[in-house]
Order: sequence, then structure tokens, then C-alpha cells
Amino acid sequence: MNDTSSTGLPQPEQIAAALRAGRCPQDAAFDHFLAAPLRELSGQYWTPLEVAARAAQWFEECHVRTVVDIGSGAGKFCVAAALAGHCHYTGLEHREHLVIGARGLARTFKVEDRVYFIQGALGNACIPAADAYYLYNPFEENVLRETERIDQSVELSDERQARDLIAIRRLLLGARVGTYVLTYNGFGARLPPAYSEVRVDRELPNALRLWKKMSTNRSGQLYYGDVGRSAGAAQ
Repeated sequence: MNDTSSTGLPQPEQIAAALRAGRCPQDAAFDHFLAAPLRELSGQYWTPLEVAARAAQWFEECHVRTVVDIGSGAGKFCVAAALAGHCHYTGLEHREHLVIGARGLARTFKVEDRVYFIQGALGNACIPAADAYYLYNPFEENVLRETERIDQSVELSDERQARDLIAIRRLLLGARVGTYVLTYNGFGARLPPAYSEVRVDRELPNALRLWKKMSTNRSGQLYYGDVGRSAGAAQ
């Protein structure tokens, strides 16, 4: 088998082997297996491979086994992190065409036994309980200009962002003690007081922070702030 395609880029098997061995391929090599329009969005919307690899490392060290990616987009984070570790990933994405593409990406990299995608909006979809939740600034697309958005196929508005933040608050308040939340470039609010930051990496393009729920949050308050600078509506 050739190690590269006719484009000169690695095959899925070589990319998978590199991630499993702790090496990080170029994002362009992985993005080649996305549909062409989605490749163009990668720099703004999809998680970089070095971030997915670091996330997988942290999850392994914290004995996390199940992860839900809120706003999973093209599926890049779920698939890459699954290749770099041993967790099971569920991605929640509200655009049907992105869910279809993400499922195809999981098949391409042969991780469909550990990576699953749900189409639906946060607050309406049935999300499984998990050891950890991943948030790459998934709600900021609501407040971007139309020309900066992925497309107009779903509702995007200030009101939608407010509903999403209420829904994530409820999800995090209802999570069991010991649950982790991994944020990359924030998510438009601060976590409830029950969550404490346990790790941070500021050497990546944006800050990667790992939080752990230490106790029941009696106040039920989600503090606004910590808004990221670039869109991360999906991964």
C-alpha cells in the first residue's frame, strides 16, 4: 500500500497510526478527508489536531471514558481524539449535512465503533450522560455577521445563543460530581461555581482548559463572560 495518495497527502491509515503513536500530522492532511467546502472552514471552526491530541491525553490521564462534544460540526474533534486515545465520543450537531459528513469521516478513519453523532439542538436532543463534555465556543456563531457563519440552514440569533447558554447551564448543573468540562477558546460564559479548573494549556492557538465538578452547585448560576475571540461553532 502506498503511504500517500495521488495528492501527496497521507492516507487515513497513516494519519491514524501517527495519532495513535502520539505524533500530530498536519491539519491539511486530515482535512483532506472532509468535503471541500468544509476544508475551507477548518481554520475557523474545526478543532486543530494538536488540540484534539492534547485533549485525548488529558482524558486518558483523568480516566475519562465517555465524552460528549457540544457542537461537533464536521466531526474532526471526535474522530481525531478517538484516534489519539481510547474514549467513546458522542457529537451533538444541529446541521444535518454536517452530521452526515461526520459519520462518513468516522467510517473513513474506522472509529465508528467509538464515535457517534446526533442531530439536534441543545436543549431538545437527548444527550447521553458522560464523563466529560467538550465545548469549542459552540454558541458564538449566533452573534457573528452572516458572511462569517457556516450557512443559513439553522436558526442563529441572540435569542438562540441565550437559549443555548441556559441549556448548557442546565446540563452542567445536572451533571454528577466528578464530571469534567473541557473548553477551547471559551464558550461564552463562565462555568458554575461547582466547577474548578484543574488544567490549562496556553501554548495552543487558544487556551485549552479542563474543569472538574467538585460539588453540587446550590446557586444554579451561570456567570456570563469568558467569550472567545474566534468562532468555534463546531468541531
